[in-house]
Amino acid sequence: QLQLVESGGGLVQPGGSLRLSCAASGFTLHYYAMGWFRRVPGKEREGVSCIPISGGRTKFTDSVKGRFTISRDNAKNTVYLQMNSLQPEDTAIYYCARVYSCGNPATMRAFGSWGQGTQVTVSS
Repeated sequence: QLQLVESGGGLVQPGGSLRLSCAASGFTLHYYAMGWFRRVPGKEREGVSCIPISGGRTKFTDSVKGRFTISRDNAKNTVYLQMNSLQPEDTAIYYCARVYSCGNPATMRAFGSWGQGTQVTVSS
């Protein structure tokens, strides 16, 4: 069964950090470009970041550039999203997914199954 499981979310104060993990099972993650998305209730899902198969030339939406980094550990079949200097507007449910290509996170297209997501809440 192909599955993605996100974890690492939580409640953090503004300026804090979190590292999200996306663990894949049932398929080999390193054959795919991977993306992180987030959704705020009442709004459409937003592409946040992506990492190509090679692991280089990672991309970020403008609102998180300089604060977030994305990486992958092929040995662990896991993709990470390191989030620093978190702000209240980063509050959302974060999801990972396979994407067709890592170009512009705002327009990247996901395919396959979605995980349950992990809640990130930034609040004082």
